[in-house]
Amino acid sequence: MLMSILLQAAAGVGISKLGAAIGAGIAVLGAGIGIGKIGSSAMEGIARQPEASGDLRMNMIIAAALVEGVALIAIVVCLLTLFL
Repeated sequence: MLMSILLQAAAGVGISKLGAAIGAGIAVLGAGIGIGKIGSSAMEGIARQPEASGDLRMNMIIAAALVEGVALIAIVVCLLTLFL
């Protein structure tokens, strides 16, 4: 049923625009899940070794920034597909 609704929407808008919208959504969801896993792993590591909290925090921020960068690039590519 959902697939038929999506196909009906794609017929009026164009399949590339539907793909761009779905791709942007997947990129945002993937980034959210990735940053959540980074944060939870860092908190677990800090709980196990409190003396290493500075190093873990720095590595967590760097990894989260890289994940955000990849998600931003994916969203820009989807928007370019949508508007071009």
